[in-house]
Amino acid sequence: MATKPFTVADYLLTRLKQLNVTDVFQIPGDYVKHFTQALEYFDGIKTIGATNELDAAYAADTYARTRGLAAVSLQYGVSTFSALNAIAGAYVERSPIVVISACPGADMRNQTDRYGMIFHHSTGNLHADQNVYSNVTVAAETLSTNVGAPEKIDNLLIQAITHKRPVYIACYKEVWAQPCPRPTSKPLQPLVVKSEAAALENAVEMAWQIITTAKNPLIWAGVEVLRHGLTGLLQQIIDASGIYYTTTTLGKSVLDEDPKQFIGTYSDAASVKSVRDIVEKSDCIISLGTILTDDYLWFMENKYEYMVLASTEEIRAGYFKYEGVTMKDFMEALLKKFKTSKTPKYPLKMTPPKWPVYPEPWKSNSDPQFNTKPEVITFNRFFEHTMKFLQDQKMMNEVNLVFGVSSSLYVAANATGLKQGGFIGSAAWQCIGFETGAALGAQLGSGKRSWTVAGDGGFMMVCQALSTLARNNVNSVIFVMSNGVYAIEQVYVDVKAFQPNSGVPFDAFDILPKWDYAALAKAFGAESFQAKTVSELKAILPKLKGIKNKPTLVEIVIPQYDLPDQMKRLGEENLPI
Repeated sequence: MATKPFTVADYLLTRLKQLNVTDVFQIPGDYVKHFTQALEYFDGIKTIGATNELDAAYAADTYARTRGLAAVSLQYGVSTFSALNAIAGAYVERSPIVVISACPGADMRNQTDRYGMIFHHSTGNLHADQNVYSNVTVAAETLSTNVGAPEKIDNLLIQAITHKRPVYIACYKEVWAQPCPRPTSKPLQPLVVKSEAAALENAVEMAWQIITTAKNPLIWAGVEVLRHGLTGLLQQIIDASGIYYTTTTLGKSVLDEDPKQFIGTYSDAASVKSVRDIVEKSDCIISLGTILTDDYLWFMENKYEYMVLASTEEIRAGYFKYEGVTMKDFMEALLKKFKTSKTPKYPLKMTPPKWPVYPEPWKSNSDPQFNTKPEVITFNRFFEHTMKFLQDQKMMNEVNLVFGVSSSLYVAANATGLKQGGFIGSAAWQCIGFETGAALGAQLGSGKRSWTVAGDGGFMMVCQALSTLARNNVNSVIFVMSNGVYAIEQVYVDVKAFQPNSGVPFDAFDILPKWDYAALAKAFGAESFQAKTVSELKAILPKLKGIKNKPTLVEIVIPQYDLPDQMKRLGEENLPI
């Protein structure tokens, strides 16, 4: 019996397996059939069929965040374009996904030239997919032959794991099935880029001047530290300096949240008051691995000149920028300064930070119009009781909390005590709907159960992902915050709409249809619960622990007019002009 040939598809799959990718998310298609058929029979990698492209790509995103690399296989044109939003988010938030596709082959291209026709799923420009993906990847390649395929595949994967961002690879449809040499048994490694010595010395010396002249320095940690495996180095800097630290919302849980030096997450006006106070009083911000967005506009307008910044994009000390310096080298040099300098150790010369004691920060941030109705579930009451349950049951190291952009993201950012990597959110790209698709990838990638909190509008966008969870017997929990309105959108349109007697109505485009969530969960093969009161929520939470082989959808009924103080403060910063 003839031995089955080793193909280009097998080569890519072997390299992925070497990099600990044991699941590939997939949408099938005729162009990409040779790859999907190879995947189906490849030993050691499981095919995860998804219901649509966003479902698959969101899952790949969080798999990459928790595992270090992910892959999603998509059909040409109609499928890749549908997944583009998710891959753009992965690009912005530093999540390395290998986007795999196939396009019309050599025979089809000859027919196009002869007859002037357009093949299905094509815009007519056969380079369109790669052209589009070149904007949201660090490398994009279309292979027209198996010649040179190993080198091109290796280069793409190295770029992904070096930069922690997506790459795109397509083949002419026949190429995935063409013969290919086997790869070496040694896994690929990221590129190691070293800093220019003089530039590094100049950057650290200027940074050290700013740090040592400050009275109240503060470390501001971001997600790039986690993505690039520099968490141990960050912890050493915190320990050696004695300086307190905060994180961005995207970087929340970059380390285990230890109350000795972690003051809480800084989310601009959505932060708890003690965090805002310390940030505002700080006269030196040591920003390590942060992705700066307009969520931090106040921060940049008021702290720019006092900032020492090291990221993969930029090294800066005050107004001085330095080329040819890497974040890792800068952090290592800064650690050496803290270890060897005779400069007195910190901490901050101000009242030591104290974490809010339960039921804070939730109680003081809950909508005061419901103070006389303690059984009404508000956003803050949901997190008050849910976070207490996780802590009391010692489950913080067993779950990932997953969020798209919604009111819940900013309310949840006030939580403390999370374990490293336990908070996952679309906090920079800010995609509504991310969380439901992301639950699958976060759980498969980490081995920890996903507890996902979705806005009802966001859930409606990607609700089919519940079926994918059920299909794969994954017991993620999806909480749907059911208030019938795109609350976060209305906050930024006009926050006064949440005042019942203000005379400002909710905008028509922010009102959502009413869904029967229990019926939907049954149709998709999921368990379901509904909580209309705090007592019902507290009764449901223990039941979730016993559900093993299927997802659970929990509808949390919240008043339409509930406005958490976190969002109220953000909305008042953005009042209509």
